[in-house]
Amino acid sequence: MRRTDRLFELIQILRDGRLHRAQGMADRLEVSVRTVYRDMETLMASGVPVQGERGLGYQMTAPITLPPLNLTLTELEAFHLGMAVVGEAADPELQKAAASLSAKIDAVLPEDRSAPPRGWGFAVYPFADAAHGFAHMPRIRAAIRARQKLSVTYTDLAGNETQRSLRPLQMEYWGRVWTVTCWCELRNDFRVLRVDRITTLKVLPELFVEEQGKTLIDYLNRPKPG
Repeated sequence: MRRTDRLFELIQILRDGRLHRAQGMADRLEVSVRTVYRDMETLMASGVPVQGERGLGYQMTAPITLPPLNLTLTELEAFHLGMAVVGEAADPELQKAAASLSAKIDAVLPEDRSAPPRGWGFAVYPFADAAHGFAHMPRIRAAIRARQKLSVTYTDLAGNETQRSLRPLQMEYWGRVWTVTCWCELRNDFRVLRVDRITTLKVLPELFVEEQGKTLIDYLNRPKPG
């Protein structure tokens, strides 16, 4: 598993706000405890709101909500698309400036403790990863508003490719990486999929209506793993 993928999985584990021991996270990710310690130091140094220390455990704090800085989601998407382009430029000075600007934006994202968790900003992902998914984002947003199903080809962290029919519910921002929370008809359960790992996407003409157990509220209120 790539380090960036592992960091994303750690965020997924920690987002329930509970205290997690390094050993438990290491077992779930099939890595050493020392690796988890290093990854947690990276996340905290990158601005992820995590507190804790070795031997005691780690806990996510202070979730933030979108849109930050009074920007719309579309404006924020445009900003990161621009940073992705500049970040891949051949000019080292421009690359450094893009990284610095993005870090400044991540650093001033506001906190809103009264709203449901919407994601956390952190600067550990390369710009190129985010750029892979930008082309899909307008259609995902439109499908969420219109309650249209999506047909996607998705590659998981192990490299396995599956064809899925989704009910998209919301998009979340993780600091250069976006995810879509959805009801996956293949798995018959909720899934949080990284947009940059969607290789093909088609908006289906079929609409979906809210069904008990399959809504965004159901997802937000689902029992947390013990």
